[in-house]
Formats: sequence, C-alpha cells, structure tokens
Amino acid sequence: MDRRLLVLALGMFAIGTDSFVVAGILPAVSQSLNEPVALVGQMVTLYALSYALLSPVVGALAGHWPRKTLLLGGLGVFIVGNVMTALAPTLTLVFISRVVAGLGAAMFSPTATATGASLVPPEQRGRALAVVIAGLTSATALGSPIGTVLAGLADWRITMWFVAALGLASAIGIWVLMPQVPTPAAVSLRQRLAPLADSRVTLTLLTTLMAYGGLFLVYTYLGVTFDRVTGGDGNVLAALLFVWGIAATLGNIVAGRLTDKLGSRRIINGAIIVAAINFALLPWSSAHLATAIAALIVWGICGWGLLVPQQHRLLTIAPALAPLVMGLNSAATYLGVSMSGPLGAFGVTYFDKYHLGLFGAFFIAISLVMAELAHGRIVRRTTAGARLDAVTLGRA
Repeated sequence: MDRRLLVLALGMFAIGTDSFVVAGILPAVSQSLNEPVALVGQMVTLYALSYALLSPVVGALAGHWPRKTLLLGGLGVFIVGNVMTALAPTLTLVFISRVVAGLGAAMFSPTATATGASLVPPEQRGRALAVVIAGLTSATALGSPIGTVLAGLADWRITMWFVAALGLASAIGIWVLMPQVPTPAAVSLRQRLAPLADSRVTLTLLTTLMAYGGLFLVYTYLGVTFDRVTGGDGNVLAALLFVWGIAATLGNIVAGRLTDKLGSRRIINGAIIVAAINFALLPWSSAHLATAIAALIVWGICGWGLLVPQQHRLLTIAPALAPLVMGLNSAATYLGVSMSGPLGAFGVTYFDKYHLGLFGAFFIAISLVMAELAHGRIVRRTTAGARLDAVTLGRA
C-alpha cells in the first residue's frame, strides 16, 4: 500500500468523523451549553452546508494552487475550525467554528481524491480512489463511535480535539511524504455548474439531495430518537453507531457489485423503497434493542448502498464530465445532510421525537419520484438518439 494514499485517507477519515460524530455527542453538547437539542443540531447543518457550497467555489478560485499547498492549507483550516469548536464557550462560536471546519473540508476532500488518482498509473487509479474514499466511509464505522465513546468517558470537547489530532496527523504525513503534484488546468465556476443544464443530471442530483436529507434527518438526532434503547448511555449509542457504520460499509461494497450485475435503476429504487419502509417503522422499531439494531443495519446498507448506483447513473449520463458530476453529487449529498438539521429540528420541536422516522420517510419517498423522473428522461434521450442513428444510417 502506497503510504501517500494512506495519509490522504487519514485526512478523509478526519473529515468524515467530523461529519458523523456530532450525532453521538449532540445530547452532551446540548447539556453542556444549556441549549435545546434542536438548535444544537444545526452544528451538522452549518458544517455540511459550508462544505457543499464552498467546494465548487474553492475549486474555481484555488484551482491554480499547487496540490500539496491546497491539501495542507485545507487541513490547517480544518484543524483550526475543530480547535475553535473544542474551546468555544457559546453556541454562536460553535456555529462559526463549524463553518470554518467545513471550509477546510471543502479545500481538502476534492483535492485529496484527485491527488490520489494522480499518484499512480492509469490502470491503478480505481484502487487508489477506493483507498482514499475508504477513509471517509470507515469514519462511519470507526470514527463516529470512537468519538462518541471519548465524549462519554470525558467530555464532548475531547472528541473535537480528537478530530483535530487526526487532521494534524494527516497534515504531517502529507508534509513529509507527498511530492509536489502537477497542478491541473483550472476550471471556472460556470464550467463546474454546466452539467446542471442537463435535466437528467439535475433530477439525479435531486434524488441524492432528497434521499440523504431524509436519511440524515434521523441520524443527526439519533441520540434523542433512540434514547429508549440507549437510556442516555454514550457507550450504548457508540455501539449502535458502530453497527450502523459496519452496515454502511457493507452496503457500499455490495451495491457496487449489484449495480454491475443488475444496473443502477433496480439498486436505486430498491434501496430507496426499503429505506422508506424502514424509516416509517422507526417509531416502533427504535423502542427495543433487537429491532433497533435491525433497523440500523437496514438503514446503513440502503443509505450508503444508494451512493454507488447514483454515481454510476451520473457517469452513464455524462462520462466525459465525470469529475464535474462527481463533485456535484458530493455537493448534493452534503446539501442533503445540511437540510437534515433544520428539518429534524422542526420535527423534534413540533412533533414527537420518536416519530421523526416518518418525517424522514416522506423525503426518501420524494427521492424515488425524482429517480423515476430521471430514468424516464434517460430512456427518452436514449430512444431519441437511437432513432436519429437509424435515420442517419438509412440516409447513408
């Protein structure tokens, strides 16, 4: 294994942990700062929104920077943001720090994947990307539970120091091991957003947005919606997050193989339908440990199993624009996560917190409509293209 890929993966692990760990420490932050859980949940919103909105902007403005400089700069900003969170005495300062950390993630994450692919020969790029992205997915299985356990043993601020330490370790590794990578040609913000003119791309991105908005709507407030089985015990919550993370990793792996065999439509629709039913049952399944574990396994498999076929669909639609549509899909994912904070807060405030799953199921169901609309546009475009080819062949 190339050590340079491992230090990039470690940075992705830090960024992923920062994304997912808040769900585990949310009750502790709420109690420490004496603020409502619904309001504290906006920590997730601001981090994810900062990442989603700033990624294309940073790519356009800093596209001419040397890759190593951008990687180290991004991790530096990310570390500062998490140190600010760990030291912040008020929720307002916590919110500001989450925006700063999101900016650092927006600088590092897209650059890390592109750099990882450039470090190896073309025939090894798929494996290189898998290693770097594995850092992000493994954060669901390891980073979030570890951070939750640390918060239970000491204080939630220790968790933020832990995330900052992960970022620092990655920065040191990149500083020592990473060569100066050739700077790619700059791509303007208009060029990055150009694929949105294709309705097939837009509808596919809306599928991602709605699905992950619904999926993370409950995840953000997992500590309060599953408190009947955790009893407020951080270690039990960490164990549940570990189960969810393992299932998510498994779903990501299995979805890739099934997509190759069955095509993206069946996997997308199947994952969405099963996830919607699972969420609709959460008011009852989250009340007992055995059914809560089963629900989290289904949730993890379907939620992260959706990502691969969505990417496959986008690559099928616009293969020549692969880097741009992948970046837009990542932004749509984080926009969905950012939606989950205020939507979940609304549900927790105005409805029973144990019925939040029903609210999430509604948005997941909307994503199925978007997915089928996208499929319809793809079929019509393909059919029209086939007819045009037939006419051209006949004239020839």
